[in-house]
Amino acid sequence: MDLAGVGVWTSQLRYGDQGQAAESAAELEELGFTALWIPDVSGGVLDSVEHLLKSTRQVVIATGILNLWMNDPADVAARFAALPEADRERTLLGIGVSHAPLIDSKEPGKYRRPLAATRAYLDAIDATPQPVPVANRVLAALGPKMLELAATRSRGAHPYLVTPDHTRFAREQLGTGPLLLPEQTVLLTTDRDEARGIGTDWLKSYLALPNYRNNLLRTGFSEDDVDSVSDRLFDAIIAWGDEDTVLRRVREHLDAGADHVCVQVLTADPREFPHEQWRRLADALTRRT
Repeated sequence: MDLAGVGVWTSQLRYGDQGQAAESAAELEELGFTALWIPDVSGGVLDSVEHLLKSTRQVVIATGILNLWMNDPADVAARFAALPEADRERTLLGIGVSHAPLIDSKEPGKYRRPLAATRAYLDAIDATPQPVPVANRVLAALGPKMLELAATRSRGAHPYLVTPDHTRFAREQLGTGPLLLPEQTVLLTTDRDEARGIGTDWLKSYLALPNYRNNLLRTGFSEDDVDSVSDRLFDAIIAWGDEDTVLRRVREHLDAGADHVCVQVLTADPREFPHEQWRRLADALTRRT
């Protein structure tokens, strides 16, 4: 499983038209991205994983994340074990505990003790007849305790909505062995007003979730930074500008200890497949290497 270089984190491959998703996944593989990451806010993410595996040949298909509240551990293990061997070798299950407001909105009180819930979920997977190998799973992890669990019970960590400073912190917590695979949101525009117009509300939706808010405060941002979505916070979370600006941010993560960075492209229409932006980034990566 090659997890070097740069991947793509995209909701479109999961929730967009599935015919277009298959074509897009094949193109992203041809463009040279090393992993395709998809989210899970509704359960059933393994259906999408299998669809993308069938649509590609070599690229890693990763979940960012598989929501542990919405996917039965025994079913996850059985579905993984049923994949052809070649597909198992390029499937990475990023497992995460999600967020209390999202989980409790459907079943009040269900979200509790996230660290213990994650540990219990891994225990349940490991107790199945054919567990998902440690080499094929990572954890969504931001704080020290979850990063420690990622280091001891999985192949590493997949932090989301983080800065290179957090990547440096996470590497210190993980040590030298485990993989560190952060997500980086990007906007290919050199116009601050346009970037703000697209990115501010998107960012606010995440800042309303305690896990992300608390992590940013722990990283060094102030309450006012978070509440107002200050320029300082906006610029630290979203890499906006031309291709060189985006690649510099990717390099900052790699220099801080990341093994792989998955870029999430924002556009004015979150439903569209950002083919142009993906191609521009792939071309810039090719020229850099």
